[in-house]
Amino acid sequence: MECFSMQPHPSLKPSDRDYEDTLPSRRDLYYGGGWHGALSGGTRTIYNPATGAEICKIADADEADVDQTVAAARAGFAIWRDVAPLERAKILREMAVRLRGRVDQLALLDAIDGGNPVRMLRGDVEFAAGQLDFFAGLVTEMKGASIPMGPDTVNFSTREPQGVVARIIPFNHPLMFCAGKAAAPLAAGNAVIMKPPEQAPLSSLKLAEIWDALLPPGVLNILPGGRAAGTALAAHPGIAMVTVVGSVATGRAVMRAAAETIKPVLLELGGKNALIALPDADVEDVADAVIRGMNFDWCGQSCGSTSRAFIHDSLYDAVLQKAAEKIQRFSPGIPSDPDTVMGAIASQAQYDRVVSFVQKGIAEGARLVSGGKHPDGSAFASGWFFEPTLFADVTMDMAIAREEIFGPVLSVLRWQDEAELIAQVNQNDLGLTCSIWTDDLHSAHRLAGAVEAGYVWVNEVARHFLGAPFGGVRQSGLGREECLEELLAFTREKNIHIRLKSPTA
Repeated sequence: MECFSMQPHPSLKPSDRDYEDTLPSRRDLYYGGGWHGALSGGTRTIYNPATGAEICKIADADEADVDQTVAAARAGFAIWRDVAPLERAKILREMAVRLRGRVDQLALLDAIDGGNPVRMLRGDVEFAAGQLDFFAGLVTEMKGASIPMGPDTVNFSTREPQGVVARIIPFNHPLMFCAGKAAAPLAAGNAVIMKPPEQAPLSSLKLAEIWDALLPPGVLNILPGGRAAGTALAAHPGIAMVTVVGSVATGRAVMRAAAETIKPVLLELGGKNALIALPDADVEDVADAVIRGMNFDWCGQSCGSTSRAFIHDSLYDAVLQKAAEKIQRFSPGIPSDPDTVMGAIASQAQYDRVVSFVQKGIAEGARLVSGGKHPDGSAFASGWFFEPTLFADVTMDMAIAREEIFGPVLSVLRWQDEAELIAQVNQNDLGLTCSIWTDDLHSAHRLAGAVEAGYVWVNEVARHFLGAPFGGVRQSGLGREECLEELLAFTREKNIHIRLKSPTA
């Protein structure tokens, strides 16, 4: 087992200068329709995960900046809430058009800043544009209902926007989450404050440049900052609702802060997700799904990754052999190279976490089949790269089977008894996704009902479908996204009761 610790370079290498035109020209906080330095003068240094080089410095918000941003957002909300829904839809569609006109540029920016392959990130831009179009098409579905009360009464409900919504997003899909997660609250008539990830905030700032002046000032605000800014947003009395895509720890912290002002939360948190292969499943299909489900394209940095593969004893050896072959197609490369299929881990801290879990897996007796180290070669010497890693003979008492690693580490477990299998799948407190592989309809339905997960695939893995509600149970989160329910979550229902005067005789 080789360990690797990288010291960041102090500045961009000459070969990276070509990317400077891709970077956002403004690197301050964006609120109220304008750019502002942090009131404290604080800045944050942003690094390229593939080289460790400093990319640039940006403004770093704290509690005082949150107060200013919330005030600007409240002013924007007072205007935006009264814009007709179909007019809001037109603006969202124009936002999508501007994304699609810059697919290559935005994908390259996220590759430089976040470390994922540019070929995959093009899909992120397209998916974000699709979310803007999707929610633009739903603006007339924010409907209330009438309740019959008799001839002298009219009783009905309406839906109103929540107000100022704060959305805290993670580093694995920075552009997609910033653009896509703005869609539903904006469609519903809210003002939005986006807090980009500390590790990869640059595409969020670029969005502010691209979308500048499309929306009234204060309707969309980009507030890069650390934990202090996130906590202040969650606790602020001027914030009507707060959402998180991130770790369980972050979700808990936000819920605690939000409780002070009794505001609703929407949480899409971690997952230690299971892939289950039944005895009748095809070995080739299962082996392919085991590798695809781990999202090695994203260095395993995906909350939906099926990082625990439960393979029936009768298939175990054959699936493991084929999976060990298929994993070889994922080898780390420079994220900005169009041919790269797997890039770099987003940060030194995340890299160190992956290394520590691999060490634990070996120490606790798992069999290392493939990977488990920093890749060889001078191209990888200074970046946060890690080989796709496959462990066999894993048991549920091992840390790599219990805890979300959020890195390219896949654990394969053997099972024989279905009752014991279900108990092990449901053993931890997370319940985001699950993938079931079988040709038996009865088994598929039975297991889909038995596993504690919010999103279940049968003979599929890793895909999202706009309109299908995505979200977890237990400590994997609250609420559903990418569907009508997400839009309605950003509204509140008001009942109106009218007593009619009786006609005069």
